[in-house]
Amino acid sequence: MFTATLFSVFSLDQNLASIATQYWWALYAVMFLVIFAETGLIVFPFLPGDSFLFVGGAVAAVAGLNVHALVALLIIAAILGDSVNYAVGRYMGPKVFSRAGKPGIWRFVRPQYLQHTQDFFDKYGGFTIIIGRFVPIVRTFAPFLAGVAQMPYKTFLLFNVIGGIVWITSLVYLGYFFGNLPWVKDNLKWVVLGIIVLSVVPIGIKILQEKRKKG
Repeated sequence: MFTATLFSVFSLDQNLASIATQYWWALYAVMFLVIFAETGLIVFPFLPGDSFLFVGGAVAAVAGLNVHALVALLIIAAILGDSVNYAVGRYMGPKVFSRAGKPGIWRFVRPQYLQHTQDFFDKYGGFTIIIGRFVPIVRTFAPFLAGVAQMPYKTFLLFNVIGGIVWITSLVYLGYFFGNLPWVKDNLKWVVLGIIVLSVVPIGIKILQEKRKKG
């Protein structure tokens, strides 16, 4: 059992490429759902959007998938996600605020996250919708607060589309370029594992810091 598991880890390069090639539709669907969830549902601010996009581009390169189709699909997911989040903020904002920080799934909607995002709005105004795409937590709560503040939808949509296009294209194509490098193709397992660790460690540190504050 251990030997088989160890072998599967060290053959991750071939496994990822093979799985992605054979089940490309599943890869695209999972990526669409993750990006939509992180941008559209305020209870999922912890999803690793940036690293996920980068890894997706790298895997697309190694597996020989159509990266342009992937980019187009994820742009749609990002724009739809922000639009749904805006609508929730516009029509259900007070109810969400009253549940923020409470037990259950609402514990992910923490008052400090809302305040952190509000600070961005105070500093950058509507451009927070664009800039916030590259900032964890902020990209989840920015469209929600825009809806709460009753930002005109035409204005919001413009920022939403620009931000979605810039965010998705920059990270996926960067990952695709990276994935086409010979060294990366030969060592994809280490690249993916390294990115996963870099994505999880900050979240772990934050959780420990919050536990210490409570303790």
